[in-house]
Amino acid sequence: MSSSLPPPPVPASNTAAAPEVRFLLLPLPEFSLLPFGGFLDKLRFSADEADYSRQRHCEWRVLGLSAGHIVSSSGVATAIQVTPGQIRLADYDYLVVFGGRTARGSQALGEAYGGLLREAAAQGVPLVSVDNACFMLAAAGLLNGYRVALHWRHVQEFHAAFPHIRVVEEQLYCFDGPRISCAGGSAAIDLAVELLARHLGRIRALKGLADMLVDAPRAQGHQLSSLDEDAHAGRHVGRAIALMRSRLADKTGITELAALVGLSRRQLDRLFHAEFSLSAHDYWQEMRLQHVRWRLLNSDHSLALLADEIGLQDASYLCKVFRKRFGQSPDTLRRQPH
Repeated sequence: MSSSLPPPPVPASNTAAAPEVRFLLLPLPEFSLLPFGGFLDKLRFSADEADYSRQRHCEWRVLGLSAGHIVSSSGVATAIQVTPGQIRLADYDYLVVFGGRTARGSQALGEAYGGLLREAAAQGVPLVSVDNACFMLAAAGLLNGYRVALHWRHVQEFHAAFPHIRVVEEQLYCFDGPRISCAGGSAAIDLAVELLARHLGRIRALKGLADMLVDAPRAQGHQLSSLDEDAHAGRHVGRAIALMRSRLADKTGITELAALVGLSRRQLDRLFHAEFSLSAHDYWQEMRLQHVRWRLLNSDHSLALLADEIGLQDASYLCKVFRKRFGQSPDTLRRQPH
């Protein structure tokens, strides 16, 4: 029987060398595992040589208000490594906050976490919000005067809650001085690459992407033209859908929308019919009504506000078109357990 080769020797750690960049990771209750895991694994790959996973070039700790575990939206628990009383916030280069399952839930945590975040900001630690964590930062008064990037699904809700804060749409992440924001999902990997590149250099920041089966990092202005049900749509249709998402309340007509993607209305309708068996107008109307349905189940905002979010004239007209599409009134849907 042939014997296997011994594993390669692990290089001796250099205990004298301090990490070039240090992160505090703050997952909120019911946080999403995808952005948290993607961000953390990118740090791990860049932190050491080969795949030894030691925290040499960068360091991280999972922060919580109290010791124990914090449960993600999928029910998987993550151990809290440090609490505020065990660390000096100023020793860290970034405090990265990962949002909860809903924007409403994250916003409600502003009072509980606000003191910690304000203390970090006062000590010069840049605050990074991932996904809907920006709702909590905004509720704590920490985004006044700053721009924010967030998931397209939450844009209208954020506008309604914080109309004085500027949202940069169609961006994966945004750097605005000591405030950094990210739309969430796999964009957390792209953000991690950019942060690491600023401290460790581009080569080390890119390390491990092939192991993560990521072709290349995306720039902050990368436009997501194909999402969910339109994942196989062509370039023109994908771009039209991205514009529809960012203009739910606009009075833009299909003719103008088609011109923005370089087509006539007839050409755009033909492409939508081929892809979805719907006209571009009907597809946009369905998108708007699905947005309202999601908001009814995930917020307590008024029907008048939701009507305004999708460009309808008033709440009564919203009720009419909603009942026609879903067979029940918005109030009936909201009262149902979910």
